[in-house]
Amino acid sequence: TGQAQERGAPAPAPETTGQTSRVSRLFGRIVPTYDLMNRLMSLGQDQAWRRRAAALAAPEPLALGLDVATGTADLALALASRVRQVVGVDVCGPMLPVALAKVARAGRSHQLRFLLSDVYQLPFPDASFQCVTVGFGVRNMADPVAAFREMRRVLRPGGRVVCLEIMPPQQGLLGRGYRLYLTRLIPFVGGLVSGQPEAYHYLSTSVQAFANPQELLDIMYQSGYTQAFFEGHNLGTIAVHVGIR
Repeated sequence: TGQAQERGAPAPAPETTGQTSRVSRLFGRIVPTYDLMNRLMSLGQDQAWRRRAAALAAPEPLALGLDVATGTADLALALASRVRQVVGVDVCGPMLPVALAKVARAGRSHQLRFLLSDVYQLPFPDASFQCVTVGFGVRNMADPVAAFREMRRVLRPGGRVVCLEIMPPQQGLLGRGYRLYLTRLIPFVGGLVSGQPEAYHYLSTSVQAFANPQELLDIMYQSGYTQAFFEGHNLGTIAVHVGIR
């Protein structure tokens, strides 16, 4: 799994590379409070969503899984309860020492390892993994189709890619309340907790500009998955999308 890929994706476009660098720097500044804000923003539900994503990725015990945009390894750890070995990759270097420490505290260092890697050029041969997960990461990717295609490349036939993501506000009263939560409360609390309000303004903006559940499903089909479906959670503000190679 650690070998250089034999045939990979072409080099990403300059605008894609620029977005990756900007997001990496932004997330690097909020590492110390990243987990705390995840719990606060989700009212403690985010770990349950990750467990559901892991269950959909590996409905039966599997040997090898990949977690893309692994961050501080919460989804990788959820996946490790269902997969014998997990590799986590992230473009934000400061996240990975936190991931390693968390995995060690959980007593799962033998199961997980981490690499610094861009999603558009994953350093693995074709068909390396039985499942691939990505939690709250696709929204930060400038070219989701290219990202999903690269995840599909390293996935074995019959395997699943699972995407856990925040959905944009919809129409109606609930949507208006959710939009206020995103645009007012999250940047305010995020700024107080992290000292980096611009990171949580970015979160609000990126969620509102992101694909809705059906559009994201269409992106997965466009990326080459022959079967895809999604589940909505938390009144439709969270979705778990599954694509099967």
